Amino acid sequence: MDLAALAEQIKAWGRELGFQKIGIAAIDLPGDERRLLEWLAEGRHGEMDYMQRHGAMRARPAELVPGTVRVISARMDYWPGGTDPDDLLANPTLGYVSRYAVGRDYHKVIRQRLAQLADRVAAAVGTAGYRAFTDSAPILEKALARDAGLGWIGKHTNLLDRHDGSWFFLGEIFTDLPLPVDAPVTAHCGSCTACIDVCPTRAIVAPYQLDARRCISYLTIELDGPIPEEFRAALGNRIYGCDDCQLVCPWNRYARPTTEPGFHPRHGLDAPALAELFAWTEAEFLGRTAGSAIRRIGHVRWLRNIAIALGNAPRTAERDSALAARLEHPSAVVREAVGWAMGRGDGG
Repeated sequence: MDLAALAEQIKAWGRELGFQKIGIAAIDLPGDERRLLEWLAEGRHGEMDYMQRHGAMRARPAELVPGTVRVISARMDYWPGGTDPDDLLANPTLGYVSRYAVGRDYHKVIRQRLAQLADRVAAAVGTAGYRAFTDSAPILEKALARDAGLGWIGKHTNLLDRHDGSWFFLGEIFTDLPLPVDAPVTAHCGSCTACIDVCPTRAIVAPYQLDARRCISYLTIELDGPIPEEFRAALGNRIYGCDDCQLVCPWNRYARPTTEPGFHPRHGLDAPALAELFAWTEAEFLGRTAGSAIRRIGHVRWLRNIAIALGNAPRTAERDSALAARLEHPSAVVREAVGWAMGRGDGG
């Protein structure tokens, strides 16, 4: 079997299936494993117990899928274009949803395409052992993508490409085929600290070091229970995730809007009115977030996040009326967030 030719064919198939770039990496990640264990020992994963539970396995693909010798790493753009994020963040009556979540759930889209790619590989070689993942297993996907030549890990800990920025999803195929590996690219962050300087909660505690416990994405998506008061004002109108470190990155001026229809905004979530979102019943929430990554946080966290955002907005009759309607919500978390918000006037 001509493995070099097969590797090139895999990349061509990947482009046909909508991936912008495909690379191949070996599976040895000793340096990344050491940094992961240090990060966990410092408790920077917060309440994400699953990070601790899987531990070093994240850096050992062959332990997750025995027989794995290579990882095919794939990249798919998701930048939706449309509403200017800076204008949205400057309007406290609207809610900001991280740009990756304004369309369909990327897990389903990418996993399906990866499965199609893996099936093509299996058909070409007669048989092959493989598993496809996209943020769905304990994998250091950014490290593997870096080693596959898809970009470098920037100071904000996201993967960066000098031609395409960072607005893309990653997915992987673990395979037992000893394909030739790609060369990593060089890093180009230089002396820039824009991502560190702009972080609203100072979650990027040093270059290449993120304390998830301070990150707005963690606070609005992963954290259960009340959001610590020390971070609430910094959340502004961010109700699901945060993109500030990417929005300010100079390399993202080269990012291009996605060609994947599934990642285009749905249900007006690219620029939604906070008061209207806060009025959604649980049934409405489940209906309007069907097929969306947002659904996983549930209605209670959704309302908690929006209540904090309303508390950061100027006091108006509409805002106060929306909050008052949730004063007796069954969830203590929602009631507490509403009480905090109602005690603030004109954004603090």
